[in-house]
Amino acid sequence: MNQLVFRMLGPLLVQADGVPVRIKGRRQSTVLAMLLLSADRIVSVDTLVDAVWPESPPATARNQIAICVATLRKTFKEAGHSDLLLTSPPGYVLARGEHRIDVVEFLQHAEQGRDAARHGRAEDACALLEEALSKWRGAALDKLAGERIEAEAARLEQLRLDLMEERAGLMLELGRHRVLTGELGELVARHPLREQSREHLMLALYRSGQRAEALEVFRLGRRLLNEELGIEPGPALQQLHDLILRDSPELSRPPATAPPASVSVLAVPAQLPADVMRFTGRQQELAALDRLLKEPYHPHAPALATVVGVGGVGKTALSVHWASQAAHRFPDGQLFADLRGYDEENPPVSPTAVLDRFLRALGVPAPQIPEELDERAALYRSLLSTRRMLVLLDNVRSFAQLRPLLPGGGRSVVLATGREVLDDVTGDYTALRIRLRVLPPAEATTLLTKIAGADRFGSDPVGLEQLSALCDCLPLALRIAGARLAAKPGLTVRGLVERLRDQRRRLDELSPEEGGVRAGFRLTYRDLSPEAARMYRRLGLLRTPDFAVWAAAATVDTSLWRAEELLDQLVDAQLLEAVEPVPGRPARYRFQDLLQLFARERAEADETEEQCDAALERAFAAWLWLAEEAHRRLDGRDFPVGRPAQRAPACLPGAADELLAAPLDWFESERAAVADVVAHAAETGRARYAWALTESTVPHFETRNYLEDWQRCADAALSSARRVGDRVGEATMLRLLGSLAIYQRRYEQAEGWNMAALRLLRGSDDVHGAALAQRNLAMCARLQGDWDRALEFCRAALAGFSEVHDTRNQAHLLGYLAQIELDRGQVGQALPLAVEAVTLSRRSGSVRAETQNLYRLAEARLCAGELDDAAQSFHEVLQLSRKEGDRVGEAHALRGLGETQWSQGLLPAAESTLRQALEITEELSDRFLYARVETDLGCVEALDGRHSAAAERFERAHAALGEVGAQPWRERVLRLLAALRGEPGGADAAAVPGTERCFTPRTLRLLLADRSD
Repeated sequence: MNQLVFRMLGPLLVQADGVPVRIKGRRQSTVLAMLLLSADRIVSVDTLVDAVWPESPPATARNQIAICVATLRKTFKEAGHSDLLLTSPPGYVLARGEHRIDVVEFLQHAEQGRDAARHGRAEDACALLEEALSKWRGAALDKLAGERIEAEAARLEQLRLDLMEERAGLMLELGRHRVLTGELGELVARHPLREQSREHLMLALYRSGQRAEALEVFRLGRRLLNEELGIEPGPALQQLHDLILRDSPELSRPPATAPPASVSVLAVPAQLPADVMRFTGRQQELAALDRLLKEPYHPHAPALATVVGVGGVGKTALSVHWASQAAHRFPDGQLFADLRGYDEENPPVSPTAVLDRFLRALGVPAPQIPEELDERAALYRSLLSTRRMLVLLDNVRSFAQLRPLLPGGGRSVVLATGREVLDDVTGDYTALRIRLRVLPPAEATTLLTKIAGADRFGSDPVGLEQLSALCDCLPLALRIAGARLAAKPGLTVRGLVERLRDQRRRLDELSPEEGGVRAGFRLTYRDLSPEAARMYRRLGLLRTPDFAVWAAAATVDTSLWRAEELLDQLVDAQLLEAVEPVPGRPARYRFQDLLQLFARERAEADETEEQCDAALERAFAAWLWLAEEAHRRLDGRDFPVGRPAQRAPACLPGAADELLAAPLDWFESERAAVADVVAHAAETGRARYAWALTESTVPHFETRNYLEDWQRCADAALSSARRVGDRVGEATMLRLLGSLAIYQRRYEQAEGWNMAALRLLRGSDDVHGAALAQRNLAMCARLQGDWDRALEFCRAALAGFSEVHDTRNQAHLLGYLAQIELDRGQVGQALPLAVEAVTLSRRSGSVRAETQNLYRLAEARLCAGELDDAAQSFHEVLQLSRKEGDRVGEAHALRGLGETQWSQGLLPAAESTLRQALEITEELSDRFLYARVETDLGCVEALDGRHSAAAERFERAHAALGEVGAQPWRERVLRLLAALRGEPGGADAAAVPGTERCFTPRTLRLLLADRSD
């Protein structure tokens, strides 16, 4: 099989055995680039949507991403690679396999080069960095745009510049200064504000005998920094300038072979723990710590790095590994102390005790060590002021514990780990803050393989990925699982996966002898305030992928501002994550799986069953109240009609205007959560929450074409309503399943669902529900060509809507009556009904009803030959649909407008309009609408004399109409085909004069007219 080569360090380029593979269009290129940048890792559909449409994604963005991926698969299949792009919820994976990606090779060589440099192998490091830099062909991802792409390109460019500077530093160490002057001159010219590059250039020039030129480089840089930024050069650059002015011998090139170092008479402490076995990943964090060593030191500010994260995430492992690799950079030694800030059995170690140990290690005799903390800290600072040392402080609980252990200045570096953000570290310190997350999936599986042995997973890569996911990619959990597999040959990967799948025992499996994962979480939980601990427990009861502040407030029955404060505490304690914010939308939060299991475990232990139930009830009530309120704002009426609405939780009424300023955006942000809340409520016997929340959210599912969500929610709610004997809920869900079946053109099934709903509601007080079922039955009858039954159900539904004063649905039914009259060819009766429907829908305040009825009025005007008025009405429908983000309505409006335009003889305009409609219908997978658009495009081509193309269009439309059972329309398309082929006897075509392959808009409209009467 040929090998694919993907190049992103320059314009995006794909080659198969040296032959370019064409990637069509910006969207496909962007999607491919995002998948390549995360090769072998899942990239969510949401991430891809954000990359392609960073500001305002269309309502069909997810469908368009699916189309892009399908097209890429086809492209790669044609190149001989059908298994490159894999679907893996919630997105896709590009399986790299044996294929080459220049970014991956660049990063690998960079990592190897830096590792060689850390181990003092400058020659090897230089060669590896040169190999990494040789991968570049220009600006990364050139010609691709978008915030995510540009951020990735900027990150790669920054790394490239860092590597160029590191390579230059290594070459200076190796005495190769003469070959550097030219390339460093170009680098400084392109990036004049990078002081490290300027420093290297000055030193290379000086060592090449060009002292004056070196000083000129400083002068130009100083002037530029003053003019551009209003600052002076950094201390390192100024110090080098002073040394060049003095012609200091410190600047001489080091000899190729340095003499052996003399043995110091003073003790050089080396207290670091042993390096971590099988350390994996964390390259970005290691690189950030490496950069800390290159920062110019302020004489009055120690360099401090803090690494924070939840227990078990690998803070100590990262810190010890980096410290071990960088130890040679600290010739005066390394100090280490575990401050036990999170020890379950022992109190935290005091700074006084730590200083006693440090001072002894630095050679201070015991009698000379002061008693008081302040005096010990002052002596410690004095000893470190002239030394270059690394101080590693593990498990720091607070800045008060850390502060006495910080050097006063000089060239030392302090690295501290803890579980909470050390907010007190202010501008007085040159601080690098690293918040450590769980490992990326690829690094997690690598760590598991290292611990358990590659042979345990050789034949089960799926089991490896599942085990990693069940461990939440948390390093401690991965090490425990890997060690179990290594120690127990009889335990299979599948066996351990099955054990961990059981949520009730997962923490037990990963917490041997009450240690491990649970112990780490318990220590953090213990330190929470009572209020924050209660919120953490109760949030663990939810099953949503993420949640907003108001949901958290509902669980503990508090105000939104107080809930936000408590959530901040949980985020600082690393027990929750703040989801990457979406501009213009409220903040959201989420759990890691293991942390949520622990929260749920604490809820079961520390809360009564009544308290847990009450917390869930309040949360479900908040979702339902907001959904009903959002529906009311969209629909222009109280919802639900004829039933009492959900009472508002105490935390919400005052915030509704802010939360629901854009109701459709609220529905979109809560889409995944709503589906999970419905399932949770249904499973726990809270049937009313399940079906009422589904009912209020279905209009959004319909507008955005989220048919799977619609089906899943309605099925779950129906089962729950039946289990608890809720007849109204059961009937409501039967009706909504019937509506879905109508939407999917499954009319017989739709009729069955709605008749069942109507039977359940006979004799009940739910007049409104019965009227909605009758409206659906009218639609089924009309779409199957039974006009009399359709009119009968319409009149019955109208009576019901009138009884409960639902003007919005009255307007809808009047519009539907107009549609039936149009189908029967009674245009004169249809027009006044459509006008009345539009007037009533505007009075009801429902934009959705107004849009639907305007469409019917437009069709009536088209059939009446009032083409200019029809075009105006279709334009109004198009405007309203686009404003509301209704892609289905937009497609219908474009189709109707295109038909009007070809009826006016405006063929180019009609073709352009209809092609827009066709693109949307293909995204929506609406076969009936697709057939209508194809029919209209065929009419355009027939009028333009392109008879062969028109015939192909009509044949495709005829096939699609057969799929959805739309027999009346199939007959109309057959008449068009017969006339096009000059078959006067076919399908009554001879009854229309002048159709012998000479078409006019009038003849085509006559052929499309219904003949059922």
